[in-house]
Amino acid sequence: MQENGRSVVSAAKSARETLDGGGGIVRLAPAWVPRAFCTPGRRIKLHPHDYFPFGKERGGIDERWFSSAIRAENGPGTGPFEGLSIVVTSDEELIPFDEFVGDLRQGLLGERLWQEWGRWPMYSKFFDNLAPLPFHIHQRDEHAALVGKPGKPEAYYFAPQVNNYGGWLPATYFGLHPETTREQLMAKIEDYLRGGDNRITELSRAYRLTVGTGWNVPAGVLHAPGSLCTSEPQADCDVFAMFESWSNNREVGDDLLWKDVPEDHRGDPDFLLEIVDWDENTDATFKKNHFMEPVETGSSRADGSTAYQDKWVVYRSPRFSAKELTVAPGERAVITDADAHGLICTQGTGIINGSELASPSMIRYGALTHDEYFVSHDAATSGIEYVNMSSSEPLVVLRHFGPGNAQLAQDRPADQ
Repeated sequence: MQENGRSVVSAAKSARETLDGGGGIVRLAPAWVPRAFCTPGRRIKLHPHDYFPFGKERGGIDERWFSSAIRAENGPGTGPFEGLSIVVTSDEELIPFDEFVGDLRQGLLGERLWQEWGRWPMYSKFFDNLAPLPFHIHQRDEHAALVGKPGKPEAYYFAPQVNNYGGWLPATYFGLHPETTREQLMAKIEDYLRGGDNRITELSRAYRLTVGTGWNVPAGVLHAPGSLCTSEPQADCDVFAMFESWSNNREVGDDLLWKDVPEDHRGDPDFLLEIVDWDENTDATFKKNHFMEPVETGSSRADGSTAYQDKWVVYRSPRFSAKELTVAPGERAVITDADAHGLICTQGTGIINGSELASPSMIRYGALTHDEYFVSHDAATSGIEYVNMSSSEPLVVLRHFGPGNAQLAQDRPADQ
């Protein structure tokens, strides 16, 4: 099979040779995802001519997925590898990441993650929309299980390197006003079904977004993500229900309201109310419990080095976490992590364990890059060497981790 004109191979021998040849790290090809209901913000370094490669029906590319072992659920016309990360071999052949994980198992993820999950259970992405998304919800485990999926908690970090401007509305609606009643929310759902604008964000509050900070968004929380370009670690599924009928001067179809509702509950607004985690949504201290400012890691503080700084940027969810590493110009750092993880270089040029690491200024659709890698458990625990080859620019890398990271348990702020 071919993907972007290159051979896609699938063999355990190829997977092992690729992992060993990279010293425990593997290069990943960019995974671009279009969305029919979004307008690209054009901050994820894709060439200006390449944001609409599939025609107007599929919409523009406003997402790039990282370390993804799942495929996007994107309606008719979705490609066989859409949303799925692809491992690049030394010969620039391609191995689907889900098969790569399935071939190597604990040899890639480590014993703990493989025994507990039997898969790579998260992915991250850049979400890059010119306008806010419609007000929507991701189902909790018990409701997602009714359509054969896991629940979908997620989190946001607004990396400075992909936010040279804020888009149309850099503010996010989260949850519901504490005084909101179930009857008021039901009335908004009924307005959705009647057609027109249900004005549901009247029941919510918007928080202005700040570059260099983030938010935790548990499953079951209503939200309308704002227009900053967002690094978004999340659980490994694509489950949601739109609750806003009219957004950014366009109608949101009923199919997106019922997308992940079981057949026997479609058309039933009472079931939609069940999806909503009422306590989380009406929390009067929502910002205190969900906002995240970067926290330096324990090992980074202990080193006290001017050569690098490592920070937790996502740390409130039990399902995933993320760090931001900055290596000063001309410096090097050896970073030890407790778990396998994916990474994306957001700024600078350097070397990772002897392989090229570079954040391109522009990417053509279908081109391969050297900005994204996956690090095996054994390589992570042995230590990864990052070398900044620039004499003037920092090297910045975002790393995303799966559930139960032991280092996070040690470093988490006491009040969180």
